[in-house]
Amino acid sequence: MTTERPSVLSVRGLSVRFLLPGGRRVAAVTDAHFDVAPGECLALIGESGCGKSVLASALLGLLPANAQTAGSALLGPVRRAPAPAPGGKVPPAGRDVAPGLDLLTAGERTLARTVRGRRIGLIPQSPAAHLTPVRTIRSQMEEAVAQLTGARGRTALRAAAERGAERAGFPADHLDRHPHELSGGLAQRAATALALIGDAPLLLADEPTTGLDRDLVDRTVDELRRHVDADGDRALLMITHDLAAAERIADRVAVMYAGRIVELTDAAAFFGSPGPRHPYSRGLLEALPDRSFTPVPGLPPELGDLPDGCAFAPRCDRATDLCTTLPPLTGPVACHHPVPDPARTPEATRA
Repeated sequence: MTTERPSVLSVRGLSVRFLLPGGRRVAAVTDAHFDVAPGECLALIGESGCGKSVLASALLGLLPANAQTAGSALLGPVRRAPAPAPGGKVPPAGRDVAPGLDLLTAGERTLARTVRGRRIGLIPQSPAAHLTPVRTIRSQMEEAVAQLTGARGRTALRAAAERGAERAGFPADHLDRHPHELSGGLAQRAATALALIGDAPLLLADEPTTGLDRDLVDRTVDELRRHVDADGDRALLMITHDLAAAERIADRVAVMYAGRIVELTDAAAFFGSPGPRHPYSRGLLEALPDRSFTPVPGLPPELGDLPDGCAFAPRCDRATDLCTTLPPLTGPVACHHPVPDPARTPEATRA
């Protein structure tokens, strides 16, 4: 009996609530479910404020003190129980056969010493906040090389730092500059170079193309793809607004709206045929200049004031009274009225 490969990351029911003064709670992430497999890039997309970066912070244990988490986020290898085979005995469906480290319950000591940089490499959304302002980029890269690879000796460290810079398209003649002497794009490339040094099994890239021109966007995502492809056990979770970058690199796409993952599908189907099935996902694509260039109408809701039913209903031309109830979050599309899949129409079924 064959079993699927263990996941690098397996997220089940991940929720994040912020407790505000007066007892008010803000639901930033609600019941997220997804896996990231070895050799895979999963792109997490959605409008600003939908909870993408909060989800990333939860995985790294970087949430503020007023945050409360639920669910699990197992860092692999994680093997889920296979489907039953005729006459075979397997563990109950959904149970972990080889559970990994739960990032949501791991202590700060474990996260700092064994996870961040070593098992999860982070390309941060705000690189200036992660770069040490009083040290040159070279010294920070050499320190990362020493800590994450065990390299020693001035010559070896210097060469490794320069190789790391080259991978991220960071110019070698800027290595001796301090972070405040860099443009936003160069700071982003420096942060990318630091994240790649440890060759972590999971790379978490939070808006890795911010501040880059189109050529550098393509170079950056191509390097991230090479990072994954160079070792079959690595994976990438990329959070991005840049759908062109997602199309270039992703194997699968997860769409987040108002703290919920509303669609999870293959990238080829999402960007090609039959296209996304959630009306919000389809609206994101149609807003691109090379599509209809039509923006999604209205504005996303505040996470602290979400409706009881579908949060997208006020902006959706497919909404009905049924949408006053919350659509189930199980399955590939969380929608009462998804766009029909041509392959599942009665005509296609009869054919």
